[in-house]
Amino acid sequence: MGSATRLAFSVLLITCSSGAILGHTQTQTCVLYSYSSSSSSVEGRGNISGVEICSGQKDKRQHCFATWRNTSGQVTVVKQGCWLDDPSCYDRWECVERKESPDVFFCCCEGSLCNQKFFYLPNSNHTPPLPPTNIPLTLRLPVVTALMYSLLPIMAVAIIVLLSFWMYRHHKLAYPPVLVPTQHAFHIMVEETGPLPPSPVLGQKPLQLLELKARGRFGCVWKAQLLSEHVAVKIFPAQERQSWQNEFEIFSLSGMRHENLLQFLGAEKRGSELETELWLVTAYHHKGSLTDHLKANVVSWSELCRIAQSMSRGLAYLHEDIPAYKPAIAHRDFKSKNVLLKSNLTACIADFGLALRFEAGKSPGDAHGQVGTRRYMAPEVLEGAINFQRDSFLRIDMYAVGLVLWELASRCKAADGPVDEYLLPFEEEAGQHPSLEDMQEVVVYKKLRPTIRECWQKHAVSSLPPRQGLALLCETMEECWDHEAEARLSAGCVEERVVQMQQSSVTAHEEIVTVVTMVTNVDYPPKESSL
Repeated sequence: MGSATRLAFSVLLITCSSGAILGHTQTQTCVLYSYSSSSSSVEGRGNISGVEICSGQKDKRQHCFATWRNTSGQVTVVKQGCWLDDPSCYDRWECVERKESPDVFFCCCEGSLCNQKFFYLPNSNHTPPLPPTNIPLTLRLPVVTALMYSLLPIMAVAIIVLLSFWMYRHHKLAYPPVLVPTQHAFHIMVEETGPLPPSPVLGQKPLQLLELKARGRFGCVWKAQLLSEHVAVKIFPAQERQSWQNEFEIFSLSGMRHENLLQFLGAEKRGSELETELWLVTAYHHKGSLTDHLKANVVSWSELCRIAQSMSRGLAYLHEDIPAYKPAIAHRDFKSKNVLLKSNLTACIADFGLALRFEAGKSPGDAHGQVGTRRYMAPEVLEGAINFQRDSFLRIDMYAVGLVLWELASRCKAADGPVDEYLLPFEEEAGQHPSLEDMQEVVVYKKLRPTIRECWQKHAVSSLPPRQGLALLCETMEECWDHEAEARLSAGCVEERVVQMQQSSVTAHEEIVTVVTMVTNVDYPPKESSL
């Protein structure tokens, strides 16, 4: 190795080391403040202030943050404290908000007590005056100079890499876009067209990812924090733009606000042009999906009825066509994984990436038939013999409802006999990862369905009228997964059946209480004395 090469290697090593040392100052303490509008309320609970010692994982960087509002020139601090590892806060020694006119001002920085002073310096040619903190913004000139000299070689390399990538992509785009077939037999354009819609609610509010909760074929779901609330963030890679776009459009339809449909909060485009991510932000439900709940828990008869009724009510509303308000919508990927549970065990339906809407005089869009999760596909979907009419797609959803009802029954402790370990539909018949051919063999040719236990058929909440309880639920699921699509129940009919089962349960309980009361209140004649 020549002397020139050694010198260049040494300079590069020192540069990277100095940049790492300068840019990784560990935050020790932060100013802690939490504003409370009820400062004069009972128990003396008001504003909380002090100093917070930051703690977290050793390999994560710690930051400080501040949020405030500016109402007609009056600055009101909302919160100050520690902030988790966030790349947007790296190497920021001053707490400065640079976004144009946010609803809530937010800044983060590195260094102990760096959030004690905060500033508003938007990215514009004319710098507006700072909020009335009366604290001048001083620049650390030696640090800035050192950073400039140390980062110049890295910036030069980065520019070369970016220029090479741009030339490669420019050469690639000289050819026309290609249609790429997917495993579900629909096509997606590689090239992106049209701007992303703006987020309706999020604005400039700080949103921080906290924990990865699930991964799917279209993306991943994170638990996140939006100001003081937890939300769910579904992140799609750029190549799944069409699925993101479809779900955003379904959520944006009028009439999609319903207690048994997942609440939509906003949509955003995040990341750079090289690594674009498409976000959907929704309400967060800590109990997770019905699949997760059934894996870890058995359910009582009343819990089963509550879940089944709210689930079928949500699907009935989704399927309903309300003129001038909401079109009929087919889900096309209905399964227990896409049914979320609220804290009170009522259900809400999620994941509308494959959904179709049916509006009068308009095409339903991408209506390719063989989509969804294989084990939940109806016989006509597996055969590829779908009648592309609205009712046909709604009946496909109802076939999957029958399978989800079976999952609920398999984990219900109401019947006499042991409760089996949780199994997915057709897991006994086709295994954990069935192919399309496996499902065609089981469902289409052999016409098999998940096994209904004998103890379910014998379960009844009361003897009058007959066939109540799990017995009626078994009859309902069989009518949902009927091989003939026209014979399947509607979602509204399933809801009525479950309501009937609940009412029978209440009636039976009242009859038992009445009989016990009558027996205990009988006036028996006095016994004759033996004397």
